[in-house]
Amino acid sequence: MLEVNRLKRAYGEVVAVDSVSFSIANNGIVGLLGHNGAGKTTVMKMLSGYLEPSAGTIYFDGLSLADNTKALQQKIGYLPESLPVYPEMSVAEYLEYAAELKGLRDAQKAAEVKRVILATDIASKLLAPIATLSRGYKQRVGVAQALLGKPSLLILDEPTNGLDPTQTLQMRELIRSIAKEATIILSTHIMQEVEALCDRVLMMRAGKLVIDATLSQLRQSQGIVLHTNLSSHEMEQYLDAIDGIQAITALGAGQWRLQLMEGADARLLSATLAKTLVAQGAELYQLQAERRDLESLFRDVNEGRGLDLVQEAMEHAA
Repeated sequence: MLEVNRLKRAYGEVVAVDSVSFSIANNGIVGLLGHNGAGKTTVMKMLSGYLEPSAGTIYFDGLSLADNTKALQQKIGYLPESLPVYPEMSVAEYLEYAAELKGLRDAQKAAEVKRVILATDIASKLLAPIATLSRGYKQRVGVAQALLGKPSLLILDEPTNGLDPTQTLQMRELIRSIAKEATIILSTHIMQEVEALCDRVLMMRAGKLVIDATLSQLRQSQGIVLHTNLSSHEMEQYLDAIDGIQAITALGAGQWRLQLMEGADARLLSATLAKTLVAQGAELYQLQAERRDLESLFRDVNEGRGLDLVQEAMEHAA
């Protein structure tokens, strides 16, 4: 369990992270999102023990990170966006060095190095100097070092950066397999990555945590899309008698968007709509709850729009 309470980091008068609080239970994948400068990298550095908070507390497995930094860092794997590798070292030398920094020794060190090499598929590059590796292979070496010691908390900053499509799919499968035994915090600018991997999203804006919600909550919208053969007059006539519909917007070609009133249950309304229209002899081609696009939501929130809609959907889902 990770518990973060009122975390703050200031550089003089500039506040990079401002009173951020959240908790994450064991296992699962949480996406940490935000534009450049939002504070997410600063949060990750503090969670890894690399950077001290100006205020606030971090507890991991019931222990204070500030008071047990060395012990807890052995349970934490961290892949920064720009990994500080040593270009003159070979891949094997670097992984052995990283393993020793994690406190691994002798047979345990050898077993762990072998395990992460196989997991990240870098055996063919073991003797190559890191300076000669492609961006994709350097990224895989970075992930390998983060996996050393089987960390129970894995912090990954842009883990698929520089990988080709096949390598990206392999990395996703690796992350999913790790999440069965560890908690993963994943920072990325790629919304498809969030959709494919994450159960929950933490979104930051200007140093503050503005969204903490599951993906299903974020996708919810207080709207229903309806496709039928009814005319505008018939739509108004039949739907006017149904409680919970705030507004009707024509989308064209027989499609309509129904904006629901606050607190209305989209599932119950959909059932009522279907019964009403079928009873009137209407053709019903489509009836489904509207899904919010995560990329559009991310853009709107970071431009200062859409937060009220997100909070409404979250409260409705709860």
